[in-house]
Amino acid sequence: GRLGRRAVEKLVAQGAAVRCLVRHAPAAVGDDAGSGPEVARWLQDLSPSVELLMGDLVDAGAVAELVRGCDAVLALHGATRRRRLSDLWDDATADPSHAKTVNCDAVDRLAREAAKAGCRRIVRVTGKGEAPWSFFSVLINLLGCHAKTWNYEGERRLRANLDIDYTIVRPGVMGVETELAPASLALADDGGDLKVSAIPHAAVAGLCVDVLGYPNAARATLCAMTVDQGEGAASYADLLPAVRPDRRAFPGDELRRASFRAVRVGGAAL
Repeated sequence: GRLGRRAVEKLVAQGAAVRCLVRHAPAAVGDDAGSGPEVARWLQDLSPSVELLMGDLVDAGAVAELVRGCDAVLALHGATRRRRLSDLWDDATADPSHAKTVNCDAVDRLAREAAKAGCRRIVRVTGKGEAPWSFFSVLINLLGCHAKTWNYEGERRLRANLDIDYTIVRPGVMGVETELAPASLALADDGGDLKVSAIPHAAVAGLCVDVLGYPNAARATLCAMTVDQGEGAASYADLLPAVRPDRRAFPGDELRRASFRAVRVGGAAL
């Protein structure tokens, strides 16, 4: 998606070699906001330092090849499947595009394979998700096959994996057209609570790349938002030196159970 492309651009600009897992062979590209084949072509044409690997996150072999020889993994993917009528009688989680597979199981697989390959760092983008009864959490989970619920479960698995250092980034509402005002970036470690705000893909991608240069951001959960002009920082690089690893006890399985209850109640109300 757009977030991944912005991250690849920044890595290439820094002289890094990048390997991208893509599900489609490259095809003619009209612009960088197109279909899967067009995105693959855009990545292929970006730089000789970008290597494309055909495969899917559900394939352990493809994931093992993806992380081979890597210093860090950026898990910037997210589920896009919407709830279907057939989910009432079929096991929706059996669909490889379901949020459980994409936002949770795939993240767990990435982390485990990376650790096996000697890669010690993974950056995962999720979102604010510790308020299962909020209107927007219920709506997103109801329509998006519990996308928030499984994002948080993916976070839990990362925190439980002691063989790899994670940085979890919880951004605001990402938009390509969002204009970043001067001195407006805000960052809270330990999964701190910041007011949800709009934030450009490029700013979040930059943060995901920048954290790799800060050992203090390892095993940290960062909430990344924007604030009014002049009340924040000009760049996340100004804020990262003060980041500390997670210190609090994050919610456990009770959050997943609460999310499912909230959707049942919210669905009945609607």
